[in-house]
Amino acid sequence: MTLRHEQAPTGIPSAVAANVAAQIPTLVSDALLLRAPTVEDFPLYADILCTERGQYMGGPLSRDDAWWDFVQLASGWMLHGHGGWSIVDVDSEELLGFVILGLEPGDAQIELGFLVSEQNEGLGIAFEAAQMAREFAFDTLNLSELASYIHKDNARSIALAERLGAKRTVHDDTMLAYIHTSEAVQ
Repeated sequence: MTLRHEQAPTGIPSAVAANVAAQIPTLVSDALLLRAPTVEDFPLYADILCTERGQYMGGPLSRDDAWWDFVQLASGWMLHGHGGWSIVDVDSEELLGFVILGLEPGDAQIELGFLVSEQNEGLGIAFEAAQMAREFAFDTLNLSELASYIHKDNARSIALAERLGAKRTVHDDTMLAYIHTSEAVQ
């Protein structure tokens, strides 16, 4: 049984949610669509953060904690003018993962974060989605710098940040900060 807060709204609340989602910028490439997250996207988010796959993102999280993290992904748009997108395959409409321009307590800069489902790792999806989000941050929001806060043992995310041209700094004992600048955009 799906818990009430994980169920999609119906009736008038559904229309209100759709109107709010329509205000979130949609980014499109030949392969990917970055769109507003929906309640229906939460199961994949939980699948990532509530398992060992979430170990580098403070997890594995409980499903309740994953929900609060997912809510932050969506609410950033209303609170800060930037937030998270769901990554969707343009052709199949399959949900592939998430990318975020987020700001959490303790962040010195707006964070460029990315996570994809296990079956979609290593396919260039996170790279392309992160590039799209980064271009939006620099070109549309006129930001000059972003950071990707990455656990020091997360080799895949470190490689992705380096491939994106970010420069490594130390954030704390377990986290590295990879700084993205508008000059590094390729």
